[in-house]
Amino acid sequence: MFHHLASAPWPITVLAAGSVSEGDLAAARAQMGFSLAWHIIVACLGVGLPALTLIAEWHGIRTGNPAHRLLARRWARSMGVLFAVGAVSGTILSFEMGLLWPGLMGTYGQVIGLPFALEGIAFFIEAIFLGIYLYAWDRLPPKRHLLTGLPIVVAGVASAFFVVCANAWMNQPRGFILRDGRVVDVDPWAAMLNPASPPQTVHMILAAFIVASFLTAAVYAVALLRGRRDAYHKAGFYIPFTLGAVMTPFQIFVGDWAARFLAEFQPSKLAAMEGVYTTGSHVPLTLGGIARDDALRYGLEIPSGLSLLVGYSPNTVVQGLDKVPRSQWPAVTGVHWAFDVMVGIGFFLLALGIWLLLSWWRGRRKEGELLDRRGSRLFLWLAALSGPASVIALESGWCVTELGRQPWIVWGIMSVRDAVNPAPGLMIGLWLVLVVYAAMTVATVYVLRRLAKGTTVPLAPQEEDVESYPVV
Repeated sequence: MFHHLASAPWPITVLAAGSVSEGDLAAARAQMGFSLAWHIIVACLGVGLPALTLIAEWHGIRTGNPAHRLLARRWARSMGVLFAVGAVSGTILSFEMGLLWPGLMGTYGQVIGLPFALEGIAFFIEAIFLGIYLYAWDRLPPKRHLLTGLPIVVAGVASAFFVVCANAWMNQPRGFILRDGRVVDVDPWAAMLNPASPPQTVHMILAAFIVASFLTAAVYAVALLRGRRDAYHKAGFYIPFTLGAVMTPFQIFVGDWAARFLAEFQPSKLAAMEGVYTTGSHVPLTLGGIARDDALRYGLEIPSGLSLLVGYSPNTVVQGLDKVPRSQWPAVTGVHWAFDVMVGIGFFLLALGIWLLLSWWRGRRKEGELLDRRGSRLFLWLAALSGPASVIALESGWCVTELGRQPWIVWGIMSVRDAVNPAPGLMIGLWLVLVVYAAMTVATVYVLRRLAKGTTVPLAPQEEDVESYPVV
């Protein structure tokens, strides 16, 4: 096992560097980074949108409000499209893991194969029940149909959990012994359930629900700004926005947990996130700034802020980059700004949730719709921005996770250069992938817009006497 790596003063190089050119290495990193950045948005919608759909359908069954069931039907159609697109982008990623990083998969594939295998099982369960859910809408009683959607949510969350466990292993490698350059005594369960798995998986699953919720709410916020104040559009806004607002404070606490984890297990990543170059106590918390001359300059400093956050005391010692060889430093400015953007957006979303809560509380004491009061238009504009903002926070978080681990692909054991395919011509693959993803983006947007603007969804038999609501 590699428990000793957590207490080592800096990561330990085990494998010799490869002969790949700088251009091909950059192309491989750009291709993998772009593919992950694109796929993660669709994957978050795949995790969160089924839950929103079931909530809307449950409200429709409980209250008899046809707007809720109609929302559920239309979200379910979008869910089917996004699932298909996510399957394609996920398949591309699985090929890239082997084609771009044979050093990683060839050496450690037997160690991290278990979470990928379990993710495949979760994917097929999700696909099976998604098919049943879509097919059985008019063929099962409402309550039984609702139950067929529960495995979709469970399988989607499980799929995210298993994949992130594999990424967590790259940050905290466990479950094997490296003897004379060979991997022996493999324990797949110890590898999957490594120390980084709890904070990373919870952080990612909450992020998936938050992104899906605020992106969906943003669509209906725009419709409400355009004057569509019927029950359908109000429900389409309130249901996802409320879920996102409820999840956000939990995400902030989990983010704090993850940062404390880094202070113990990956101190150099935390040092890059906060721009800490010198080990010591009374370390300030710096907002903004640019890394220059081995210091983070031009930022706003909160005295002893980081020491207080890490150890609840200004005397807490925070390890800086001076404990790490310069060749193993991450790109401090990029990692630091990505972290600040993620945290800043998180508090922006928290503020919007508090605004909604206060408006609801006032609404209990005064008559009138929340969205019809003074200031509601500003709130809706900010709510419309919350969707893109949540995506930016998501991408920033993954930049922190991946760039903060550099130059390692497996923390302390294998560098990115050691893992990349040494064959020339990787730049061609990058351009090909960019073309494919551009085509998928255009096709996905086109299909979703056609679903929104096309013919209305046929009403279920028990809803035939209900007026059809307009489509966003």
